[in-house]
Amino acid sequence: MDLEEAFHVVGEFGPYQKRAVAVLVLTQVYMACQSMLIVLIGFTPKYRIEQQDAIPSSPQELLQHVTFTEDVDSIVTEWFLIKQQAYKVSLAGSLFFAGLLVGNVIFGPLSDRIGRRPVYLTGLFFEVVFGYVTALAPSYEVFALSRFLVGLMNGGINVACFVLTQEYVGKSYWAMTGTLANMSFAVGIALFGALGYFVRPWRSLAMVANSSGVLFFLLSATLPESPRWLYSQGQTERAEEVLHYMALRNGNAVNHLMLQRVGAAKARNHDNRGTGVLQLVIHPVLRLRTMVLMFVWYACSLVYYGLTLGASDTSGSRYVNVAMYGLVELPAYPLCIYFINKHWAGRRKSMSSFLCLAGSACLFTMFVPENTGTLLSVTSLALLGKLMVSAAFNIAYVYTSELYPTVIRNAGLGVCSMSCRVGGILAPFVPSMRALHTSMPFTVFCLSGLSAGCLGLLLPETLNKPAAETLEELSSPTHSRVLENKPLLYEDDKANPK
Repeated sequence: MDLEEAFHVVGEFGPYQKRAVAVLVLTQVYMACQSMLIVLIGFTPKYRIEQQDAIPSSPQELLQHVTFTEDVDSIVTEWFLIKQQAYKVSLAGSLFFAGLLVGNVIFGPLSDRIGRRPVYLTGLFFEVVFGYVTALAPSYEVFALSRFLVGLMNGGINVACFVLTQEYVGKSYWAMTGTLANMSFAVGIALFGALGYFVRPWRSLAMVANSSGVLFFLLSATLPESPRWLYSQGQTERAEEVLHYMALRNGNAVNHLMLQRVGAAKARNHDNRGTGVLQLVIHPVLRLRTMVLMFVWYACSLVYYGLTLGASDTSGSRYVNVAMYGLVELPAYPLCIYFINKHWAGRRKSMSSFLCLAGSACLFTMFVPENTGTLLSVTSLALLGKLMVSAAFNIAYVYTSELYPTVIRNAGLGVCSMSCRVGGILAPFVPSMRALHTSMPFTVFCLSGLSAGCLGLLLPETLNKPAAETLEELSSPTHSRVLENKPLLYEDDKANPK
């Protein structure tokens, strides 16, 4: 039998898979806290500089006359990151996303080569270690380096964690598990805002936010390797062992579970054209998909993190703002589940529509005066844009995992995530463009959302279509015809709903 038939026998989403996915999904709460850490610990309070008769001869002498008028403990107040040093706050945020980029480049293909589980556990362990270095950093330089290293590990485990939530279950549950992972990240942002309200000193906040990673590491240590990855690597016996283990824990008696034998060389898809990331460039089908998806992920990240990281700059309590920018995502996920499983919408149209709506919401902010005191305000439109781009981002995760074969899925997600991190690196600096003109940040977000939404229409639909396991399947005429976006397929979908 093939893998999908095996999951029907074992249980596509049985009790054991629910527990395993729950651990992976809740780990997103920890990763969200690390991603948003700089929003609160990098807050710049109001301050004044005492006037001196003599012009200070050095920045150190200037800082001796700085007085912060708000009772705030942050890296800004500890290391006086103001005036010419203010850029270091945004730099620390960008270093985290730069680490994510490097982590995606290194660990994405590595998890396709050595497995999802070892990459995930190793990355999570070292992220916790470097997270404590952040909390105990004696200087800004050590702090900045630790943020890069935390981002490096975060980027390594992020893709592997998401892929495991998909590959532990049957394909019909991929949209749900992917949505739960992204929903948990949104909840993590909201919880981090609440945590910041009760834990004000920045070192204590960094310490408490990082400590949850220890628990998630211990819970994750018992997780098995992905049976889909094992099968794609030709390790059929080990894949059968994992499936038997899942069936046993699900309470299903499976005595004879035999997978189709696939040669290791064929499963790994070794040929003269190269493997791994190189296939994303030279394979004609994957090349176009990867180029479009890279820009879609870049735009999603730029708008998503740009709006979120700018939450503390808007009026009102910064803790409430951070929590609201997390909670506003939650309605997006039921919308995703509804639309992406409808044959008249599917993955492609839904993702493109949400991106265009996010861009439109940012466009309308330029025509609304600030602090209007009404329901229609810049803040409400920004929250609407965050909701829409969150929906698009969630679909992009699910959609991308379906567009790549198993043997190269992590490499594909890794490259797309690399592009995503470029948007994340730029995102901390976009809100500061307000100094040029108040509408500049939203102009950038508007153009990014609209252009990515239009490009997304170039991708094929994957709703109710078989997932390719190898590159040979992706290139086969039968598989290509199945993925063509024809009305006839929609009629087939109605006749055979999942």
